[in-house]
Amino acid sequence: MTLAVWAPLLLPLLAAPLARRLAEQLAPRAAALTLAATAVALGGAALASLGLLAASGLLHLPYAAALAHLSPALLRPSAPGGAEWAPASATAGLALLVIAALGARTVRRQLVDLRRARAATGDGPSGLRTLLHRPDRSPALTVLSDDRADAYALPGRPHRVVATTGMLAALSAPERVALLAHERAHLAGRHHLLLAAAEYAAACHPALRSLGPALGYHLERWADECAAAEVGDRAVTARAIGRAALAAARAPAGPRPRLAPGAATGPVPRRVRALLSPAPPHRRALRAVAALALAGCLAATAGAAAEAGHDLHRSVETAQGELPAHHR
Repeated sequence: MTLAVWAPLLLPLLAAPLARRLAEQLAPRAAALTLAATAVALGGAALASLGLLAASGLLHLPYAAALAHLSPALLRPSAPGGAEWAPASATAGLALLVIAALGARTVRRQLVDLRRARAATGDGPSGLRTLLHRPDRSPALTVLSDDRADAYALPGRPHRVVATTGMLAALSAPERVALLAHERAHLAGRHHLLLAAAEYAAACHPALRSLGPALGYHLERWADECAAAEVGDRAVTARAIGRAALAAARAPAGPRPRLAPGAATGPVPRRVRALLSPAPPHRRALRAVAALALAGCLAATAGAAAEAGHDLHRSVETAQGELPAHHR
């Protein structure tokens, strides 16, 4: 196996800042999709690289070599997993165990959070009322009898927009319309899936954790723009977001699921400014440079992972006697 196996572990250190920089030059929807796709691609490549390193180390173990019908004499001593690479292979195996544990913990936390939130919005508990679906079949609105201000988009079957009486009382009628449009936009755009993908990618490589907050911001901006387009008034949408955030700050509600985005979260002043200010001029040169650099990083990462996998495959074929040693 060539040194290409290390590229997917190193390139995220450069690609993650490039993705964040590029996202700042894109429309909110394009920015969010770019960040999510980058996180998934880099996380998958890092996971594959660690898997290749660990697998190549296993091939040098007598039992594994015998099981795969390999000849240890035909395996290069300097190949990953050999005498010189044994620490790297062992470290990769340990990293995979840590990633598996983090992934399992993330899944469990997400499921527990969503179950708790779904239970709180069920029809059984007192002090709760659920409004019927709108004629256009958009998600139902569930109103919780709670003086604390909160509103969020709760994924599941069926999707729900959840708001407390405290939040609805803090807003005027037009602002309530904008707030609920914002939450419906989260559900229509499947934003919870993008947030979940970013969480799993962050478990695969520490450098990808920085993409999570950036993704959260651009998802909120995406929903802001959808709400503004639906109500036809950017100023009303901005007031709704600002007042919702102030109301939530005065009487904080309980913790909500991490996959249930809400209008009052994230850098609210920055979002309000974006709604009230003219669209900034696009810096096309900077956007083009960042896009090319990020595309190059992603292409190099994918190519390196593919090259490392191909090299391991040929090494296995050689050790099985299917290829002459000089063809590796």
